[in-house]
Amino acid sequence: MSRRGWLLFGAMCVLWGIPYLLIKVAVDELSPPVLVLARTAIGALVLLPIAAARGYLRPLLPYWRWVLAFTVLEIAGPWLLLSDAERYLTSSLTGLLVAAVPIVAALASLALGEEDRLDRTRVLGLVVGMAGVATLLGLDLGGEVRAALEIGLVVIGYGTAPIIVSRKLADVPALGVIAASLGITGIGYAPFAAASWPSRLPSGEVIISLVVLALACTVLAFVLFFALIAEAGPNRALVITFVNPAVALLLGIALLDEPFTAGAAIGFPLILLGCVLATRKSRARVPALAEP
Repeated sequence: MSRRGWLLFGAMCVLWGIPYLLIKVAVDELSPPVLVLARTAIGALVLLPIAAARGYLRPLLPYWRWVLAFTVLEIAGPWLLLSDAERYLTSSLTGLLVAAVPIVAALASLALGEEDRLDRTRVLGLVVGMAGVATLLGLDLGGEVRAALEIGLVVIGYGTAPIIVSRKLADVPALGVIAASLGITGIGYAPFAAASWPSRLPSGEVIISLVVLALACTVLAFVLFFALIAEAGPNRALVITFVNPAVALLLGIALLDEPFTAGAAIGFPLILLGCVLATRKSRARVPALAEP
């Protein structure tokens, strides 16, 4: 990747490594629908006026089906499922399971005939990265099958949504897509959140978590993520999910007293090595068919 790509990559590793901690804090007092509504409503209130003033919403109208598909796969579905799963799983284990996203993205890209194909080096990187993730915490679900299935659906959503961006939404304003997606999700979850609204004001810790989730991990993160997809492609962009678990692990241990496993000392270096290999540019491209 380019220097700009690595800078975006590093920022995303942090911005999407800390939500697991913040979600874990918030679900102690808020239901998943309320958490999703708060996160998306704050983000929409910030971005929708800006997108509307700049004329970024009208160009989305011909692409409304793809915007809706992206919304469901990247925001509306995963954020509810993640919030519910973290009521039963540690934040670090949740991050570990989500690290399977690049594998799903690679398989989806190959199935759809994406030009950004995987060569042997990048495949090796994916394998090494996943081996590191598996070593990092192990797959000790403690019998929480429902939570594991929810994370599995999250992985599918996160693995396929960036492909929609690169294939169908590359020519529309990214800020418009993000703002519209947050607004759609907020409106959709409003009645469900109202039905489970908390009887008292959340603690200051939860309020701070919601604000950081909305402004840093949502508004800023999505703007940078679209830039990363444009810079590095959807497959390389999603390799951030190899580093996110390490961030989630460190924060979980330091701030939530979550367990540290002996495999972390081996798993973390493997994850970093996998990232380097999986984000390398292919040395050889598949030759195009000669035109007659």
